[in-house]
Amino acid sequence: MNGRILAIVAVLAIAVGGGVATYVLFRDRVPASTESASSSSASREPNAPSPNAPAEAPGGETTTTPRAARKPSAAAPARAPVETAPELGTLRIEADVPNAQVFLDRQFIGNAPVTAENVKPGTHTLNVSAEGFDSVAQTLDVEPGPRDVAVRFREVRLNASLAVIHKHRMGSCKGQLVATPQGIRYDTDDKDDRFTAGLGDLEQFVVDYLDKNLKIKVRKGKQYNFTDPDGNADRLFVFQREVDKVRQRLAKGEAAAN
Repeated sequence: MNGRILAIVAVLAIAVGGGVATYVLFRDRVPASTESASSSSASREPNAPSPNAPAEAPGGETTTTPRAARKPSAAAPARAPVETAPELGTLRIEADVPNAQVFLDRQFIGNAPVTAENVKPGTHTLNVSAEGFDSVAQTLDVEPGPRDVAVRFREVRLNASLAVIHKHRMGSCKGQLVATPQGIRYDTDDKDDRFTAGLGDLEQFVVDYLDKNLKIKVRKGKQYNFTDPDGNADRLFVFQREVDKVRQRLAKGEAAAN
């Protein structure tokens, strides 16, 4: 009886020992990747949220974690300011006589050379005077921007005209006397009375104020007796005076303006 019990205990001991040996043998052959995966899975916290996953706010509401703000792009280079066209005019006025007095629209602006700024575009009157010379008057059409204006006192200018009637011994003819520094001419439909002559070729050039008559005698030519159509002797006198001043200046050797 005791021998059978001992035999059974021995068999059980052998079986238990074999199972333990088998377990130890197979445990040493488990792949390293399996252990790493198991350990990684085990070490990860089951409830750790992902970086972009919604977070649960207190009270059960869900909020989204904002992403990092983008860096602002570089600012575009500032454009250079656009130059606008000037709206007013600038007049730079000079004269061939020093310190000539300059008036613009009857307002004294200084002695030449002088600059008139902020002049409105349009028509303006320029008057310049110098001692010993006739005043110079010009009409200027001012535009936006700068402009140079040169006044020449020493240049001889003349642009005079006068409507006249030429008295013949029998009858008369109507026409126009025109005078420039280059000469004087009589324009008329009567081709026999037309003439052109240099100012230095006038042998006679006088006004008879009482007779209201302008007498002109051209060297080696005819003599003319001109009257005003309205009988106005003053017009004849003014014309004769302007032309005679220019004749005297040219005789002194001053240059005629073109």
